[in-house]
Amino acid sequence: MAKHLDLEEQEQLDQLKAFWNQYGNMISAALIVVFGTIAAYNGYQYWQRSQSMQASSLFDEVERAVKIGDASKAERAFNDMKDKFGGTVYAAQAGLLAARTMQEKGNTDGAKAALTWVSNSSADASYPAIAKMRIAGLLIESKNYDAAMQQLAGGFGKEFEPLVADRKGDIYMAQGKKSEAKTEYEKAYKTLEERSEYRRLVEVKLNALGVDAKLLMPTVAVAAQSAMPMPSASAALPAPAGDKK
Repeated sequence: MAKHLDLEEQEQLDQLKAFWNQYGNMISAALIVVFGTIAAYNGYQYWQRSQSMQASSLFDEVERAVKIGDASKAERAFNDMKDKFGGTVYAAQAGLLAARTMQEKGNTDGAKAALTWVSNSSADASYPAIAKMRIAGLLIESKNYDAAMQQLAGGFGKEFEPLVADRKGDIYMAQGKKSEAKTEYEKAYKTLEERSEYRRLVEVKLNALGVDAKLLMPTVAVAAQSAMPMPSASAALPAPAGDKK
């Protein structure tokens, strides 16, 4: 019985050797790929964390410069950040902050350069959208209305549509095209949330054009009001004084 087991074990061992000779290299290669991928992923995660921490430190520098109104320092910190950590969200945020301070201090060219970088470089779609609208604002100030309109030509998500419409209204107003401005402001007002502070700003602009924004109710609401049943004439009349039943 023991010899029978030994022979059976030897046969299994021979089968294992034959299997390994046939597929061993393939299995080893697969294991190398799997463990190599795991190691690469862990290494990439570590690199990303390291990049994020360093970018965060530079972003703090931009924030400090913005708080004290040092436009030159904010610009330098932002340029350093975009050169070293341009692929991070921090870089886009720093660009918007630095541009605001530069604009406030009269460095329009520096502000426009920072915003242009954000509009072309950020992977997050919201930051380029904000940057483009702010560039359009700078171009309105310089009376370059065609270029301002080009900034608003496309590439905006649905959530930005009312803001884009409002900015287009500003462009038309600056050109003296009140009818076109009114159309864009109405579009913005109708699509902004009812309790939005921004909506109140658009309402002021419409009032200045002689439009009562309160009357710009959605068609559905107007139709619902029209469909409400009116009380009958008999129901509206008081009962005769002598009728106590």
